[in-house]
Amino acid sequence: MCKQQTSTEADIITTLHSIRDYIRWGASQLAEKGVFLGHGIATPLHESAALVLHALYQPYTLDECYMAATLTIEERKNVIQLINTRISERKPVAYLTNEATFAGLSFYVDERVLVPRSPIAELIEQRFAPWIDEEQVYNILDLCTGSACIAIACAYAFPESQVDAVELSDDALDVARINIKKHDLTEELGLHQSDLFNQLPKKQYDVIVTNPPYVAIAEWEELPAEYHKEPEMGFTGGISGLDLVIRILADAIEYLSSQGILIVEVGSSAETLQQLFAEIPFYWLEFERGGDGVFLLTAEQVQQYHQLFLSKL
Repeated sequence: MCKQQTSTEADIITTLHSIRDYIRWGASQLAEKGVFLGHGIATPLHESAALVLHALYQPYTLDECYMAATLTIEERKNVIQLINTRISERKPVAYLTNEATFAGLSFYVDERVLVPRSPIAELIEQRFAPWIDEEQVYNILDLCTGSACIAIACAYAFPESQVDAVELSDDALDVARINIKKHDLTEELGLHQSDLFNQLPKKQYDVIVTNPPYVAIAEWEELPAEYHKEPEMGFTGGISGLDLVIRILADAIEYLSSQGILIVEVGSSAETLQQLFAEIPFYWLEFERGGDGVFLLTAEQVQQYHQLFLSKL
């Protein structure tokens, strides 16, 4: 027996015809139902456009001239189903489309990794200027790589450099391999399974960049439902949120070149970190496109405060 359409769905299918109609309707539904936008898409209208165009197998950059195109009945049903799934299951759009954009690049994502959205993308696009001379960047390390979006973006920005990526999760490593193959970087990018630096071969890096788990457990428990669709392992950093961050600070000295830089995203735990290390002059980076909670330390500073970092382990 066929499933009977609800009167609301039947009305929508009868009265809405074009791509533009369904993007507008979807935006209204997402806003009315209070879905949380925290995964790199700015407004319900943008989110609706991503879902509608995906349901139609069209690119997000579809030319405006096609927006008035009339959808078939089957296409209308597919669009409505996808919008309703976003609302009922509270899955981030990237998990429904299996795609996310980072630093202008497309990445495959699913529930095995966090959705790429770090402001570090802006730093990579600027080749970490003015903090380091790009011509002196020979080796780059991305810790807690997840989908490998940071590592891959670095490989594009520094084509003459060797990029290594580190991840502990088997699931995340599988997704990282998909993206490395997608971007044809198997030779240029080294992927390592390691608990931070523990299983990583000794090597000097000119840039160490990381977006580690940094959310305090109590804070994570209060996050919107969309965040709980992502792997907890990628979020939580212990009671304070800083368990992994402190380990990175303590161990980076062995892996930074003498002129290297360490860039770490700590997000909402920035204030906690600053209180814990009140005497350390973290340089908090600013971003034109928004985002905060990312600090930079030079190799000299990592060396200078090494004993203090060790004392907090």
